[in-house]
Amino acid sequence: MSEEKKNTVRKYALRNAVKFEGEATVGPVMGKVMGESDEFREDPQGTKELVNEVVEEINQLSLEEQKAELEKLMPEFFEEEEEGEEEDKLPDIEAEEVKMRMAPYPSGPLHIGNARMVLLNDEYVKRNDGTLVLFYDDTIGSETKRLLPEAYDMIKEGLEWLNVEWHETYYKSQRMDIYYKYGKKILEMNEAYVCECSQESLREKRERGEVCEHRDRPGEENLELWDRMLDGEIEEGDAVMRLKTDMEHPDPAFRDRVLFRISKNEHPKVGKKYSVWPLLEFSWAVDDHLLGMTHILRGKDLVIEDRMEEYIWDLFGWEKPEFLHYGMLRLKDINLSKSEFQRKMAEGEFDSWEDLRTWSLQSLRRRGIQPEAVRDFILDFGMSETDIEVAPSKLYSKNREIIDPEANRYFFIPDPVKIELIGDIKPDKAKIARHPSDPDRGYRELQVGKEVYIPRKEFDEYQGEEIRLKNFCNVELDGKEGKITGFENKDILKIQWLLDGLDVKVERPDATLEKGIGEKNLLETEPGDIVQFERYGFVKVQEKDPFLVTFGHR
Repeated sequence: MSEEKKNTVRKYALRNAVKFEGEATVGPVMGKVMGESDEFREDPQGTKELVNEVVEEINQLSLEEQKAELEKLMPEFFEEEEEGEEEDKLPDIEAEEVKMRMAPYPSGPLHIGNARMVLLNDEYVKRNDGTLVLFYDDTIGSETKRLLPEAYDMIKEGLEWLNVEWHETYYKSQRMDIYYKYGKKILEMNEAYVCECSQESLREKRERGEVCEHRDRPGEENLELWDRMLDGEIEEGDAVMRLKTDMEHPDPAFRDRVLFRISKNEHPKVGKKYSVWPLLEFSWAVDDHLLGMTHILRGKDLVIEDRMEEYIWDLFGWEKPEFLHYGMLRLKDINLSKSEFQRKMAEGEFDSWEDLRTWSLQSLRRRGIQPEAVRDFILDFGMSETDIEVAPSKLYSKNREIIDPEANRYFFIPDPVKIELIGDIKPDKAKIARHPSDPDRGYRELQVGKEVYIPRKEFDEYQGEEIRLKNFCNVELDGKEGKITGFENKDILKIQWLLDGLDVKVERPDATLEKGIGEKNLLETEPGDIVQFERYGFVKVQEKDPFLVTFGHR
């Protein structure tokens, strides 16, 4: 292939890499190149080999290096980007004094999915110089989604890590007497009743639009049963309070909704002081009014809660806040079920909520994900009501922009294989920049010798081929020998190597440990530092003795 053809491939590879924040992919580059001219299409195998080679080279460059080279080869790319910049995706809201609330359920720490609710509220309040309330929505939940005592502090820790600022804190478990007061009022207004139907019977009648026989019982009888519920005289499942809505409503779920139910489970904050608990929409209807919320932000899948709140506000003659909705955000191939995580924690499969498989904010912090990256990632989707499924790589690309300029480079050899170098060795040390874009950080030195370690992957794949031991020499692999073919920096595959090093363990996102050796210069790092293992990925140093890092992403 001519130099002109190689430059064409390099241009498309750089464009693809910059577009996807540093990581070029062979398929799209191949498609662009094959559409460029007949010369590429006439030799598909040769074109594929060239694309693979160039993509490999491009992905070894930092994002800054990729952008600098692309700007020389294709400046119009950046002009197109500027012209296509999107406007702010958060619609304006209006109120004299904006007040909003975030309402986590403390069944575990906040995870990446919860971050959308948190950060949208925080962003709106900051933009409008308003008030943000942290409201622990800690009414008794189901057996599969229990309240956890430790979750309260973990939620607060996650909010602080995200740099979310809140001004007031409330717990639903500490406002029970308020809910009881308004529950009694709604009974006295004859807008609710105590129902003693079984859960199965209640559901069947609701589906059929059949009026419950308890709906028209006298008000005094309802109040007497309500008092008995509060006194603990009625067992769990034997009675609920239901709101009188339209039993012919087209949505069966809206027909005579349950407002209170009995649960005698112990609560982490108030023990067994209360056994009658409000359901979400009733408690929110009361609190959103009493605390003066101006805007309520929630997922579009919770619109029935909107209708219920409005119905209750109308009964009491209260002013209505404004609702804002957003669609579901899913990460492709990522499970975010706290119920399942609780189960795995109980069974000992997960050691802690920092387990990388939970995608909790604590686990993201452990991986070296920056809070600014999470915020940028979330706000990019704005308030779209369209359900979105996105690959985690989009979050990684945001994080890479932040950490790449700061992360020093080091060599790490996973699954190392020792090879013997055949030929004369000129230097006794290799000198390598700590960061390719910042020479002021100085250089690190690596000892060289007749025997070096290289990664098994390249050892297996490049037998009989010439490769370059980065910043050292070029070799041709022949079994466990590497014949030195020169020292000039040729345009061939560059790999890591080490004469000796530290034993290093890498905690992977699937909770496995990968072993290898890292250069001794890693000892200059400290726990908490984020560095890049060249051609491997960004990692966060956890411990130095033994040396343990957590993998972030490529």
